[in-house]
Amino acid sequence: MTRLADRLRAGAYQAYAYAYPHKTAYRDLPAPVDLAALWAGEDRDNLFAYLHVPFCTYRCGFCNLFALGRPADGLVEAYVAQLERQLAVVGDALGTHRVVRFAIGGGTPSYLAPAQLARVFDAAQRHLNVDVAHVPAGIEVSPETATRDRLAVCRDAGIDRVSMGVQSFVDAELASLVRPAQRDEVVRAIGDIRALRFPTLNLDLIYGIPGQSAASLVDSIGSALAFAPEELYLYPLYVRAKTGLGRLEERRGAATDTRGALYAVARDALLGAGYTQVSMRMFRAPHAPAQDGPAYCCQNDGMVGVGCGARSYTRTLHYSDHYGVARASVSQILERYVGAPATSFAQARYGYALDADEQRRRYVIQSLLTWPGLDEHAYRMRFGGTAPDDLPQLAELFELDLARRDGGVVALTPEGMAHADTIGPWLVSNAVQERMDAYAAA
Repeated sequence: MTRLADRLRAGAYQAYAYAYPHKTAYRDLPAPVDLAALWAGEDRDNLFAYLHVPFCTYRCGFCNLFALGRPADGLVEAYVAQLERQLAVVGDALGTHRVVRFAIGGGTPSYLAPAQLARVFDAAQRHLNVDVAHVPAGIEVSPETATRDRLAVCRDAGIDRVSMGVQSFVDAELASLVRPAQRDEVVRAIGDIRALRFPTLNLDLIYGIPGQSAASLVDSIGSALAFAPEELYLYPLYVRAKTGLGRLEERRGAATDTRGALYAVARDALLGAGYTQVSMRMFRAPHAPAQDGPAYCCQNDGMVGVGCGARSYTRTLHYSDHYGVARASVSQILERYVGAPATSFAQARYGYALDADEQRRRYVIQSLLTWPGLDEHAYRMRFGGTAPDDLPQLAELFELDLARRDGGVVALTPEGMAHADTIGPWLVSNAVQERMDAYAAA
């Protein structure tokens, strides 16, 4: 196991550990797994339902999500129809259950026409028994597709959180991201979001863009704060293989890494504006609604993903459809999805089985990388031991003053949180890392 100190010398930005194991560690399962039998052994009282819509108006240069820009109209309609069929099959497989969180992401779900969005919400309610109006429920949108009619369908369905990727308010920086300038569309979309009284608006910004300075980043933050978003996410730019920016970097070489300095400037600006930092990326405003929906714990409770590109999580198995980034591979996977018989959705065929060690690692990663941190009592109740005993490498966090223990909670220090994208990858198991490396090399 590589020491964290050695990792830190290699740089603070190594990978975003938003899910563990990462999807690039998934492989074809030895045999299909029956979903009804799998979920029968799970606690289904507090589930997160996630629907995936893998379409966008255009593909941003930095994007490595499973998404397709400018899809044919026929493909979009076929996808929605197949999503409805999959919802029916998955709902039957779950049996008696309760959904306490709901999200529809992508891609850009607002790419769907209003009538298609309405069909998706109706199918989710009928087949997953999800009452969108009475659980925390979010949707991801882009400025040009967040039209008043689409937003109205979402609000009528009960969506209470809209997340929009702005990335920058500087036209030259957007051009560097291979993304069109959209200030007028952003202003119009936010006006509609506010007029329809969505309780939570989240705006995403990116730092580390070629040509971006501390001053221009602060200006973009100021422009975002003028809209008083309840949440704001700061994403460091990662230039990944198979993306548009990745291909550009291969030709022109990597630029100087300014992300660490820009993160500090941006974090301080948001803290100075009264926002509370939740993770390396997430900041919440003082006026954000209280998070008082039904209980859900991402470390313990399951996720049901529906749609090509969605992941599902149980305690022992994470599964999904196949993963791709390049347009050809995404198109091929989507073609298989829309052409599959509905009965195929009753089984999992691609994923990662989590043994006891992987379950503990996932719990620690999911807990440590957000504040308030890792609750030692909750960990003991789940696993019967202590995290420092189960993962001795955690001791180095304390040695480097990147974490502290307070009142039974192990939490990253501010300096530790600034290095979350090093700490997360450092906690990855050798088995998962080997699979991820093999995927990257393929």
